[in-house]
Amino acid sequence: QVTLVESGGGLVQAGGSLRLSCAASGSTGSRYPMSWFRQTPGKEREFIAYISWNGGSTDYADSVKGRFAISKDNDKNTLYLQMDSLKPEDTAVYYCAAQLYNTASHYYTRSYDYWGQGTQVTVSS
Repeated sequence: QVTLVESGGGLVQAGGSLRLSCAASGSTGSRYPMSWFRQTPGKEREFIAYISWNGGSTDYADSVKGRFAISKDNDKNTLYLQMDSLKPEDTAVYYCAAQLYNTASHYYTRSYDYWGQGTQVTVSS
């Protein structure tokens, strides 16, 4: 069993930065692949960024490539998302997700076994 808790969301002006955190608790720590997704009202949850269990591999959606950076600290059982050059279209609820048992593609929500509760990010123009 894994519990994920996001933090760090808030209101920021366009061009600003935020860093999201996702604290993982459970017997397995955080040594598994994890991702960030985001969702706006009326839309499906969207893949943003992926990181392998040891941080050696990352992947990003084209919409955030070059602006966002995913990282993890397995000693602290924490996943991060550094978001720079934020745009109003980045406004969404951001979720972290853990892939413990599922080996399917990391782009799809069905590939994840555990989810956090989400944290709101609002970017004003």
